[in-house]
Amino acid sequence: MYSLHKISVSVIFIFLFSSASGSDPYFPAAGAVETGMGWSCVMKPGFWSSFHNQALLPFNPSAAAGINYHNRFGISELATKTAAIVVPLENAGLGLIYSHFGYRDLARHSAGLACGLRLSEKISGGIQADFFAEKTAGEYRERRSLSFEAGLHIRLSEQASLGIHVFNPVPETLRHDRLPSSLRVGAGLILSSELKVSAETEMSTEGGPDIRAGFEYDPVRNMSLRGGFSSTGNCFCFGVGYELKPVQIDLGFSTHDRLGISTAVSLIFSFR
Repeated sequence: MYSLHKISVSVIFIFLFSSASGSDPYFPAAGAVETGMGWSCVMKPGFWSSFHNQALLPFNPSAAAGINYHNRFGISELATKTAAIVVPLENAGLGLIYSHFGYRDLARHSAGLACGLRLSEKISGGIQADFFAEKTAGEYRERRSLSFEAGLHIRLSEQASLGIHVFNPVPETLRHDRLPSSLRVGAGLILSSELKVSAETEMSTEGGPDIRAGFEYDPVRNMSLRGGFSSTGNCFCFGVGYELKPVQIDLGFSTHDRLGISTAVSLIFSFR
């Protein structure tokens, strides 16, 4: 029989399945940097681009490997564990990702292989193939799905950029699984060498629109302070990061108006 703790976890798990990407395990909240900025990052280059916009992969300056642990509300059964490898090429970038969400009775594994390419001086694009394996209690214990996602990045000027990302853009009549679809559109602005701001919106078939905004401030060399907001769950976020070459360490925190505080920590190792 289920313990009271397992029943509570299962109820929260089901609640999260109906939320937008900040909580939905189909969209792993990878990267403490992105968590600290309220996941307003569809236009922001960074190591975790394969989870947010594959068009940003060509902007990674060196090969790198990273791990991320996102603990929802202090409950280990609701944690997301992610890992990624990024390899830059001439005018391109490759990404390999893996993610695990949940616990023994309710879990989802996902893996992806991505490629991003500079299409012109101001435009880059990317695409990723995804594999999902879901395990749940009950009659249908395992489900497997294949899908893809794609992104576009446009540099509007030296200070402004635009990001667009679509996940599972498959017509409903052709679907053979319950994977949701989503569209993210956002813009970023460099206000100074120390301050960057961003804003984006996401539409998903699993829920209503999510509005996000964030900022990143670098008060001293190698250190960053971050803050953000996501309208889903009235989620306020903040974070801090420090780069001690070749390692980058980031912490991110997010709140939920009913479920409490979640914590994310990332380690990125660069091979320069």
